[in-house]
Amino acid sequence: MSNPIPFTLPSPAGPDLDGLLDLPDPQRHPGVRPVVVICHGFKGFMDWGFFPALATLLAERGIAAVRVNLSGSGMRPGGDRVDDPEAFRANTHSREVADLLTVLAATGTTLAPGRVDPERLGLLGHSRGGGNAVLAAAQEPWRDRVRALVTWAAVATFDRYSPEMKEAWRRDGALPVVNARTGQQLALGLELLEDLETQAAALDIEAAAGRRRAPWLIVHGATDESVPVAEGDLLAARAAPPAELLRIPGADHTFGGRHPFTGPTPQLIQALNATQTWFLRHL
Repeated sequence: MSNPIPFTLPSPAGPDLDGLLDLPDPQRHPGVRPVVVICHGFKGFMDWGFFPALATLLAERGIAAVRVNLSGSGMRPGGDRVDDPEAFRANTHSREVADLLTVLAATGTTLAPGRVDPERLGLLGHSRGGGNAVLAAAQEPWRDRVRALVTWAAVATFDRYSPEMKEAWRRDGALPVVNARTGQQLALGLELLEDLETQAAALDIEAAAGRRRAPWLIVHGATDESVPVAEGDLLAARAAPPAELLRIPGADHTFGGRHPFTGPTPQLIQALNATQTWFLRHL
C-alpha cells in the first residue's frame, strides 16, 4: 500500500470534506502526474474495502488518486461506522454532487499543486458515487476538463423508492435505513426526498450520460444484487460515444470485495485491470 496524505477541504453544504491523496513515487514517476478522483457510494467511505487498494494500484502506475468522505456520509477519517448520524440524515444527492465538484476544483490547485496535473483529470465512482460521477462529468466546465471516466456498478437513477416508501417517508419525516455491515439504525431525512423531486432534471443520470464527453468505461457485475446489470446496459445505451460496457461474469455489487478488505477476487482483479488500462490510455 502507498502512504496516503490526509487533507481537508471545505464543503459547500455540510461538514468539511476529509480526504486522502495517494501520490506516485517521484523516483519511479517523476514530474507532474495525472490524477483520478474517486467517489464512494451510499453507506460507503474513502477507506471502505477496495478503495485503498484501488488508490495504491493507480499510484503504482503513476496516477495520483484522490478520495474523500462525502460530507453527508457521516463518516470520520479512520472510522468504519457512521459517527455523525445527523449529517447522514441531512444528506441530499445535490449535496453529494456539489461535494464532488468541490474536490474536482481543488485537485491540482489548492490540493497538491505542482504534483498533479489538473489537465489530466480522471473520475471514478462506485454505485451511487457512479451516478454522481456521471453528473459531475456532464457539467460545465468539467465536461471538457475530465479526460476519462470509469464507473463501477453505477446507478442509472437515484429514485429507488416505491410510492409506499415515499408515503411513509413523508408521514414519518424520515426513512429508516439499516447498515447491514455494522447493524447501525440510521435515517434519511425529508431533505433527500424533496431534493429528488425538486431537482429531478439536474439529477437525471441518463440525460447526463448523453452530455458527458469523457471516454467512459462502464463496469458492472453480471450478478449485481443491489444495482441490476440492466442499469449498466441502460447507461451504455444512453451514453454518448466514446463509451464501453464491461459486464463481469459472476461479479456482485462490490465485485466480491468486502470490508475489512481481505484481498481481491478474480472479478475485482478484472475490474481493477480494466480500470487502470482505461486511465493509462486516456490520461
